[in-house]
Amino acid sequence: MERRIRQLLASLNVPWKYPEHAGRLSAILNLLELEPVPGLRFESGKPATREQLGRVHTSSYLSHIFDLRGKNAWLDVDTTAVSSGSIEAAEVAAGTAIAAVEAVLDGRAESAFALVRPPGHHAEPVRARGFCLFNNVAVAAAHAREALGCRRVMIVDWDAHHGNGTQDIFWADPDVLFCDIHRASPFYPGTGKLEEIGAGLGEGTTVNVPMPAGAGDQAYIKAFKEILVPAADWFQPELILVSAGFDPHPFDLALNVSYEGFAAMTGILQDLARRHCQGRLVLVLEGGYHLVSLARGVRVVLSVLAGGAIPEPGITGIAEVEAAAAFHRQAFQSD
Repeated sequence: MERRIRQLLASLNVPWKYPEHAGRLSAILNLLELEPVPGLRFESGKPATREQLGRVHTSSYLSHIFDLRGKNAWLDVDTTAVSSGSIEAAEVAAGTAIAAVEAVLDGRAESAFALVRPPGHHAEPVRARGFCLFNNVAVAAAHAREALGCRRVMIVDWDAHHGNGTQDIFWADPDVLFCDIHRASPFYPGTGKLEEIGAGLGEGTTVNVPMPAGAGDQAYIKAFKEILVPAADWFQPELILVSAGFDPHPFDLALNVSYEGFAAMTGILQDLARRHCQGRLVLVLEGGYHLVSLARGVRVVLSVLAGGAIPEPGITGIAEVEAAAAFHRQAFQSD
C-alpha cells in the first residue's frame, strides 16, 4: 500500500518538499551571521568512524546503510529517504556530536551545541526512522563513556517527537538516564508512554513525560523543575546531553513552547550541569522544520549558553493585553 501511494503521488507531477534538508542549517548560520552571539566560538566537526557508530548500531545495519552511499532510496514507510550525499552527512552529524562532547570533556568549553543534520533520535540499533540514519546523541553518549571515561550520562530530549531510538538503545542501561518530554501518542512515533521506564538493571532510568497538544512553556518548565531536576539530583550525571529539537515551537504546529521557553529550559539544564558535572552540557540539534522558529530557537539557546540573560517566559498574549489596557484605559475614565 505504501509503495502504491508513492506511485500515485509521483504521477501527480507535484513536487514534494522533504522537510529535512540542508537549508535548515543554512537558516541557522545566516541568522547567526546577521545577529552574532557574543562569546560564541565555532569549531569544525568530523565524520564518525564505523567503530564509533558500532557502539550503538549493529554491524549488519551499518553495512546496509553504507551500501546506500551515493544512491537515492527510501528506507522505511516513515518518510526516511537518502540521496547521494546523505550517508556522508549522517557520518559528519554523528562525528560532530562526538566532537562537541570532546570539546566539553577536554575542558575547551563549558558547553557546546552540535549544529548537525540529519537528526538522530529516531534511529534504532537496527533501523532508520523519521529522517534519522545514525543516532547522533546516543553515539556521543557511548563515546563519552567508552572512550573518555565518563561513567554516568544524562540525556534530555525536548523535541516534540519521542526519541524512540535513544530509548531503545539505553533501555536496560543503568548508567544512562534518558528523560524525554514530547507530544503524546498517537503523535509520531507513537512511543514514550508514561509507563515506559526501562527494564532490567535500567529500570527507572527511562523517564517519559507525554504532553497533550497545545502544551507550552508553563507545562515544560513545570516538568523540568518537578521531574528532570529531581531525577538529575538522584542520578548525579557526569555529563548532560540534550536532544534539542525546535519543533515544540507553535510554528511547527505540534506544541506551544516559545523562544523564552527554550531559553528557560536551557538555563535550568545549565544550572544542573554546573551543580553536578562542572558545567558539562552538550546540545545536539534534532528536529525543527519551520526555518524561522528553528533559527530563532537555536540562537536564543546559544545566547544563554554564552552567558546571556535568560528571558522570563510569559503566557502568550498577556503582555499585549496589558499594553492594550493601558492604551484604552483613559477612554473609560471619567474626569
